[in-house]
Amino acid sequence: MKEAAISMEDYLKPTATVDCDNQLIRGKALSLTKGVGDTPGKAKRLFYWVRDEIEYNPLVPLEIFESYRASETLKRGEGFCVEKAALLAALARAVGIAARLHFADIRNHLVSSRLLEVMGTNLFSYHGYTELYIGEKWIKATPAFDLKMCQEHRIIPVEFDGQNHALFHSHDCDGKLHIEYVKDHGQRIDVPVEEILAAWMQHYGVGAQERLNRALREENAGKKR
Repeated sequence: MKEAAISMEDYLKPTATVDCDNQLIRGKALSLTKGVGDTPGKAKRLFYWVRDEIEYNPLVPLEIFESYRASETLKRGEGFCVEKAALLAALARAVGIAARLHFADIRNHLVSSRLLEVMGTNLFSYHGYTELYIGEKWIKATPAFDLKMCQEHRIIPVEFDGQNHALFHSHDCDGKLHIEYVKDHGQRIDVPVEEILAAWMQHYGVGAQERLNRALREENAGKKR
């Protein structure tokens, strides 16, 4: 479905990954926004909860469709940018805030050596964030990096006031070049899983998937010790 053919009501409905009708999603969204009367206030509550309570973890299985579903990310308590963006969109829709997803290629000039080894590049294809419809305009909100991670790595956290765009900062706390937006892929009503996987295969190849699976096995083995 092309974006132009989508009505505002569609941005309030559940989709395959933005399952805002899920009982867990609805319950969490309502509890987080209880007592908050205005839309910007509700959006802020939801944003900061997803940002800080869902740990950013880029090393998650990518080939499993269910891992992208908002309710599954909520259960796991961790995810990477696309999964966290889908969760924020689902929570927003659950309390009547129209939401959609936006995708862009970015370069992370301060990517960790471990992740660089897995990916083979500092280009993150189809980085995802959320857009929320507040005050009759779409506002961008990036909940990917949690506060704890930002503090540990001297990253400037993304702050959101419910009224202005909240995107990654170009530099870190020490003035070093951090995030560079290099290509825009536009908005989507849902996570385009197949489109993203195809782009990742083009950018990273089969070798990256093998390296990721190896890293996941090592991480799981470490947790069992």
